[in-house]
Amino acid sequence: MTLACLATALAFTFAPARHAGAFPHVVRSGETLAQIAERVYGRVEMEQILVAANALDAGRGLSIVPGMRLEIPSVGHHRVAAGETWTSLADTLLGHPDRSDVLAISNNAKPWIQPTEGEEILVPYNLRFVAGPGDSTLTVAYRFLGHRDKAWMLDRYNRLGGEPLHRGDVVLVPLTELELTAEGKVLAASAGALVRSEGAGQAREAQRRAEVELPQLAADVRNGRYVDAVTRGNRLLGSGDLSRTQLAQIHQRLVEAYVALDSQGLAETSCLAWREADPSLVLDPIELSPKILRACTNASTLGAAAPPASAVPSASASAAPAAPRRAPAGGR
Repeated sequence: MTLACLATALAFTFAPARHAGAFPHVVRSGETLAQIAERVYGRVEMEQILVAANALDAGRGLSIVPGMRLEIPSVGHHRVAAGETWTSLADTLLGHPDRSDVLAISNNAKPWIQPTEGEEILVPYNLRFVAGPGDSTLTVAYRFLGHRDKAWMLDRYNRLGGEPLHRGDVVLVPLTELELTAEGKVLAASAGALVRSEGAGQAREAQRRAEVELPQLAADVRNGRYVDAVTRGNRLLGSGDLSRTQLAQIHQRLVEAYVALDSQGLAETSCLAWREADPSLVLDPIELSPKILRACTNASTLGAAAPPASAVPSASASAAPAAPRRAPAGGR
């Protein structure tokens, strides 16, 4: 058996199962792991990720050779469907429901607050690492996650129960810091990884930007900057695939802004979209102004094919006195 064949066979023997974001790369003549790491990740030090992902440190270590097929680790992405929870997603995407905490934390979320329908979440890459002499959860955490204090996460993720690692033990390391360079994304796309990854994280980026701007949108309405609110809200709607919760929040603010600008038709259309994004919405007459309630009542008669609220009223309309606000106790 040639060295190339032996290396490829060992790599597949020890390599982890294919993940949605990971993609293959065939080594070219003259390429080194450091060069590949720099091309794909923009960081030479990511070479160690390639070594571990392809079991090139098995035994005495293996060198890459032209024609060898490498697994290039990358994160995946998943669009949350109705009824999915961190637990069910962890079971499906990461191999065990007990990994739900790590999945939630990887998405800057709280494990006890479930993901929302339509949200695109990041799926960590499960790096399969074979422990060597002297390895522990502390050393593995420092080597691949950059912090020894994340050893607890590795222990929980692998259900070690506090037991020490022994030589030959297999440890799964959930990696999230695997951002690809522009060239890396091209390589991933050519291998089909971005298709398997449900949009290559584009929806996730749009949703993260929306989270940053939503407080400002609310502030625009609260401070009477209604035209700015309409502009910002419609820009967010056109920025990408947002989650249902985000869509509901944006359309709520648009309803408030349109009502203040006396744009009744647009307010009704936005309220219809608000209801569609949040089917459990209850319009409280104590919390909402009569104008908003009237717009939303009229919206219930609109057809599902109503045009989107995309028009921006002129700045002169900002002088309209009817500003929506939360009513004081007792209603209005």
